[in-house]
Amino acid sequence: MDAIIIVLIILVALVFVALIKTIQVIPQASAAIVERFGRYTRTLNAGLNIVVPFIDTIRNRVDLREQVVPFPPQPVITQDNLVVNIDTVIYYQVTDARAATYEVASYIQAIEQLTVTTLRNIIGGMDLERTLTSREEINAALRGVLDEATGKWGIRVNRVELKAIEPPTSIQDSMEKQMRADRDKRAAILQAEGVRQSAILTAEGEKQSAILRAEGESKSAALRAEGEAQAIRTVFESIHAGDPDQKLLSYQYLQMLPKIAEGDANKLWIVPSEIGDALKGLGGALDGFRPGGGGGGGNSGGGLTKAD
Repeated sequence: MDAIIIVLIILVALVFVALIKTIQVIPQASAAIVERFGRYTRTLNAGLNIVVPFIDTIRNRVDLREQVVPFPPQPVITQDNLVVNIDTVIYYQVTDARAATYEVASYIQAIEQLTVTTLRNIIGGMDLERTLTSREEINAALRGVLDEATGKWGIRVNRVELKAIEPPTSIQDSMEKQMRADRDKRAAILQAEGVRQSAILTAEGEKQSAILRAEGESKSAALRAEGEAQAIRTVFESIHAGDPDQKLLSYQYLQMLPKIAEGDANKLWIVPSEIGDALKGLGGALDGFRPGGGGGGGNSGGGLTKAD
């Protein structure tokens, strides 16, 4: 009786194990390689799958999602014989689980070694300056070589990124000094340009100011001369309109003589010959007011009189 129970228990356990081995649940974005007696038979996709227990075995489960693999820094020699350390990151995806299992022993290691050798070939044809400024070019060239080489392994390389390019310390110091010198040079150029522009603007301002001032003075002089001409014209018209006689003109003439002698600088002044006519006219006017009027005067010529 006990033996029968033990046998039943063993049979139930075997059935349970067989069921477990028969039903295979593959997660989404995964695949499984099935071998029968060591030979590839089929690839299990995501979902519920049935296999023959104890005959079919799961060789490998492959993740079909995009993977990110960083590689450690690799020393690479540039065209100008400088050693730089380059960190790379590979974004890849398994497109064929069977090829990734049977075509290469370890596709991660194969991709790493292929990346290193390809990177050395690319950087070996560039100098340091071009290497530091051509990341996109290096990424594109590296991705093209890797994608072509890994296609037969069932791998698609989506992206290749250079994380860092580190030149030697001495080169970094020299580059820093050069950059500092370039910044100082640009600052000096900008400062000189600012001073030059300021001087130009100042000169332009002074020029415009002088032009405006000269134009103002010219217009002022023109207006002043026009005013004086208008005043003279008005006086002249008033005199003609009043029709003055010879006596009034003689009197006005004598009133203007003292003004001619005014001023300390006037040491000499000329008495015009017409003064005799003026005095004669004025004398005639005064005789008209005397009782029994009469009188006369003679003409006198001009002369020079010195006045202090």
